[in-house]
Amino acid sequence: MRLIVAKNYEEMSQRAADLIAAQVLQEEDSVLGLATGGSPVGTYDCLAEMYREGRLDFSKVTSVNLDEYEGMTHDNPQSYWYFMNEHFYSRVNIRPENTHVPDGADPDPEHACRAYDRIIEEVGGIDLQLLGIGPDGHIGFNEPADAFAVGTHLVTLEQSTIEANRRFFEKEEDVPRSAVTMGIGSIMRARRIVLVANGENKQDPVLASFFGPVTPKMPASILQLHPNCTVVLDEAAAAKIRDRI
Repeated sequence: MRLIVAKNYEEMSQRAADLIAAQVLQEEDSVLGLATGGSPVGTYDCLAEMYREGRLDFSKVTSVNLDEYEGMTHDNPQSYWYFMNEHFYSRVNIRPENTHVPDGADPDPEHACRAYDRIIEEVGGIDLQLLGIGPDGHIGFNEPADAFAVGTHLVTLEQSTIEANRRFFEKEEDVPRSAVTMGIGSIMRARRIVLVANGENKQDPVLASFFGPVTPKMPASILQLHPNCTVVLDEAAAAKIRDRI
């Protein structure tokens, strides 16, 4: 595992974007695993700027997103498809048919999960997976559990996750309580992983995930076992590990 500590959020975002850009420049038909949430927004801004300047071409790129709220249609402003379209899809030349997000609106969540696993398999797996990390150490919506989930699955969100996502909704009652998420197995099969984390509230999960035991109670800790994982932090998120790196 490689750890990079950036001065601030802007530098963290640029460093992560540079890693993704290098992947696309090396393989123009790369499959990118993408994430939502506050941490990756700056990375998408940087990638969109590189595209606008003519330095990146996403026309042959395929994307697969980590998760979607259960019950959300793509046209819902709170859906993760909507988020991705606002922050990334509409700002670059990625083809709509090459963008994939779990179908949270499928009335049969099990069907949606198996369908998404097939999509990941059919596109040849993920070349580079972008991740954030939750306050409880979750990646995607893989919450603390007794075992690591392998495939795409329906998960009940922890209260800490609901509270963290509260800022995107008018009131806490509006935050969905469940989501369809890519499993740990699919994430770990990505050929390369880049995780971004910023802010003081990420200090504890960063410390526990990357300097503690590998345990499903701290989902991101599994990344210690990945052969090609880069963690990009701002100084605030790295505060508790500076004497260890």
